[in-house]
Amino acid sequence: MIDSPSPGGFVAVRGAGTAVPPAAAPAYPVEFGALADFVADPRVTDVFVNATGEIWIDRGEGLEVAARIALSEPDRHDLAVRLVALGGRHVDEASPCVDARLAGGVRVHVVLPPVSPHGTLISIRLPRRGGFSLDDLAAAGFFAAGALELVQSLIARRENILITGAGGSGKTTFLSALLSSASHRERIVAIEDVAELRVAHPHFVSLESRQANLEGAGEVSLSRLVREALRMRPDRLVLGECRGAELRELLAALNTGHDGGAGTLHANSLADVPARLEALGALAGMSATAVARQAVSAIGTVLHVERDASGVRRLVASGRFAVDDRDRLAVT
Repeated sequence: MIDSPSPGGFVAVRGAGTAVPPAAAPAYPVEFGALADFVADPRVTDVFVNATGEIWIDRGEGLEVAARIALSEPDRHDLAVRLVALGGRHVDEASPCVDARLAGGVRVHVVLPPVSPHGTLISIRLPRRGGFSLDDLAAAGFFAAGALELVQSLIARRENILITGAGGSGKTTFLSALLSSASHRERIVAIEDVAELRVAHPHFVSLESRQANLEGAGEVSLSRLVREALRMRPDRLVLGECRGAELRELLAALNTGHDGGAGTLHANSLADVPARLEALGALAGMSATAVARQAVSAIGTVLHVERDASGVRRLVASGRFAVDDRDRLAVT
């Protein structure tokens, strides 16, 4: 296990130099209206509009009230409709909860009345426009003593890695830095629900899933993209976030000679990871025993990251999968 480093660890936007060339920022349109300044701020990762008229933002150090705006409920409703339309989706009283993806990896989630009884809610998730190297993370205190060397050895020997943590804990930032340090002679194929990885690597290929259109056609799922990626001769196969039945395809792929793979998984602690994988495996029709045997063979090391109340992100633990005496998945 990795001991927690001293306080003052990694904060995603706090002053560390950017080792990854900034990704081209999308030209945020006037449709963002009163939110345009917040959305364009490179430090901001999340913007929330509540029914009370407050705007909350996250600059990497936790949520803060940014402003009170004079948007009436009709104005908030119109803004929500415009943003969802930018992502090719439609929101109304019949479909009051919609998630849309905009150019540049921006995610917009909208909830309309009556589901939100006090008024329209808007949540915007913004991708980082640059990234960090492992050295940047180390300089900011992300790694405890010896942890950086462990991670570098995992990359060098092409071990399959699963990065776990709660939402906003820094999983994607860590995965991007990890992949950036891979050999430049390797081809990395990444599969994501929304393209968020910012990888400084000359042979990084990104695939993004697609939602169905208004007629219910045209969906390209993560499960299908895993199968498509296997036809692209990846040296490293990466699943940005494992969140559903695609777990079956990923474990099968990593069990057929695809070393050096990586992915992330939502879990509140290292001890919770086996139960999370069993739950996802159930969505794919896999028994707990099948998940255990596949995971032990496919994934070499689990790295767990956390973000404390002050917004500090750090690598706090590592472990390996094992099958216990009940034929269930365990982490040691």
